[in-house]
Amino acid sequence: MLNMNSLLQWSIFILFCQLVSSNKDSMTCGSTFKLVNQQSGDRLHSHDVKYGSGSGQQSVTGTPNADDVNSYWQVRGDIRNDCERGTPIKCDSVVRLFHVTTRRNLHSHNYQSPLSNNQEVSAYGEDGVGDEGDRWKVVCTTKNDYWLRADPVRLQHVVTGKYLHLSGDTYGRPIQGQKEISCYSHANRQNLWKVDAGVYIRPSTEPLSSTRDDNSNSRSQSATTDRFEDEL
Repeated sequence: MLNMNSLLQWSIFILFCQLVSSNKDSMTCGSTFKLVNQQSGDRLHSHDVKYGSGSGQQSVTGTPNADDVNSYWQVRGDIRNDCERGTPIKCDSVVRLFHVTTRRNLHSHNYQSPLSNNQEVSAYGEDGVGDEGDRWKVVCTTKNDYWLRADPVRLQHVVTGKYLHLSGDTYGRPIQGQKEISCYSHANRQNLWKVDAGVYIRPSTEPLSSTRDDNSNSRSQSATTDRFEDEL
């Protein structure tokens, strides 16, 4: 029969294992990934195409193309309180999303979006330097303490309180077929997002791991992550 000391040790060990398991599955600061809208299946996307109205800043859209490199975003800490690389991100944390290709931040402000007349979402700043409009709160939809990769979340714009949203309205030229991304005041399935393919930084000293969204033969894990880090 186990004595009290043994029971205490086992309890601590089990709790430690649960925490490690949870952190391994959580989103971490510095991870780079695609975000998929849970209503439409489109990926959050940007490119060097400016809005023809509103702010005139770089447009942010939803694309059905799973292979487009312009759909990669890197999660970074709050402009007021940056986070260390590999730190698990807690629910209700404030983060920034950095567009890898154009090096601008996911942004919103009090301009109308061009199609739905919701609140415009753009990509803003230079080399990741932006302003208060780049701050997004991670709103978890489960009872977990951390933003887990398997769980859909909402991203709430801190300044205006509205949610990152895919309206379903479709653009014509020059970005024909892409969907409007806006901010919307009410929580619904159109503003649920889930992470997809990317490079995920493991907590502590664990190496990077990657997932792929194509069926090609992948190279070794270390080669893939090294190449991706060079691009960042």
